[in-house]
Amino acid sequence: MKLFKSLLLATLAAVSMAAFAQEATIRKNLAERLPNLPAIDEVSKTPMPGVFEIRVNQSEIFYTDAEGNYLIQGSMIDTKARTNLTEQRVEKLTALAFKSLPLKDAFTLVRGNGKRKMAVFEDPNCGYCKRLHREFAKIDNVTVHVFLIPVLGDDSVDKARRIWCAKDKAKTYSDWMVNNQAPASATCDTAAIERNSRLATKHGIRGTPTMIFVNDIRVPGYIAADQIEKQLAEAKP
Repeated sequence: MKLFKSLLLATLAAVSMAAFAQEATIRKNLAERLPNLPAIDEVSKTPMPGVFEIRVNQSEIFYTDAEGNYLIQGSMIDTKARTNLTEQRVEKLTALAFKSLPLKDAFTLVRGNGKRKMAVFEDPNCGYCKRLHREFAKIDNVTVHVFLIPVLGDDSVDKARRIWCAKDKAKTYSDWMVNNQAPASATCDTAAIERNSRLATKHGIRGTPTMIFVNDIRVPGYIAADQIEKQLAEAKP
């Protein structure tokens, strides 16, 4: 029994060392041959023999062989299960739980009793975000946590800062988004906006608006009030 355990431990150690050496080879070869490739976050095996996953920029996926001789960009499909393994992997990497949202970096729009909750990532110059706020006006008894992520240029950055620094953020934002009343000049600590942008990047939020409901369902893009109502009704923490 002791001999068996010793052999097992030795085998596991050898396998672990081989895997470490293989990963080192992949990292070394890709770094030397593709200097513009972002730093590799992780190298891991895939279900396809001889093919390894390369993860960069937190959630971008590439594939390579054991020597780093080839680099593949695209989706890996499991034909038996008829599933997109790459898509599943990215969804897992970019998942964002509602309860983990840093609400201190958002402000709230409250209608009615505010009992139902949701969050939205928005750029103040986003046309679809403005359309979305006209839909919010049709919904009652909801609290919307707004995370500003200025992605549309310098003017978006300026407006986001003015809104965040306003005495009444919610009113200032609604006046702008619904009534096109420009936010007044204001200054304050706007580090929250920078944190929001980093959070969005980390979790693969690249477009606005992006809504997140309490059941962690993410809805990118504009949807009408009836669809928002449907999501709120189905959302369960």
